[in-house]
Amino acid sequence: MFVRTTYATGDPAKLDPAVRALATDGKQQLFQEPGFRGAGLFVDREVGKLMTGTWWEDEEALRASADRMGELRARMLTDFASTVTVDTWEAAVASRPASVGEGARFRLVRLSFAPAEADTLAGTFENDVLPRLRDMGGFLGGSLLVDRAGGRGVVGALYADRDSLAASRGPVAALRGQATAKARATVQSVEEFEVVMVEAVAPS
Repeated sequence: MFVRTTYATGDPAKLDPAVRALATDGKQQLFQEPGFRGAGLFVDREVGKLMTGTWWEDEEALRASADRMGELRARMLTDFASTVTVDTWEAAVASRPASVGEGARFRLVRLSFAPAEADTLAGTFENDVLPRLRDMGGFLGGSLLVDRAGGRGVVGALYADRDSLAASRGPVAALRGQATAKARATVQSVEEFEVVMVEAVAPS
């Protein structure tokens, strides 16, 4: 699968109307798109950050939706966003819950790596990282998205609530250090978000 992410920042006071629009009208439009396979919506209300991820069954579906999704972003984010960054990724490893409960949290880790090491990173995440994450209380699912040519990646992990996210910080920091050393990757940033929505759509 392939994923398009949108990362927007702006005035925290203007965040909630954008979130409501994306979670209602935006969600409705997405479900009408050919090849759409799910979405996530994550926010940091204090700072004024918003991130979305939309999942597509293949690269063709992702590309075919680009213009319509661009129009949707412009309509939904204009009043809130002062900066908007859009990226596309290959889902190298994905363990996605069908949905999450109220109060769920999300951790995002940005990585850089030598393009030749993409498969090493994917293997490390699938075989070393995910099994240990699954043993942690409150872990719901996680994915590794990569831009092979650009040597960039993001790891997203979902937790059931604020407490399980907080309890995971120490163990995950140690695991992150071990995994990035093995995969010869570099951590660029770590962020945490409130989960507004996670939806997964089974192939028809």
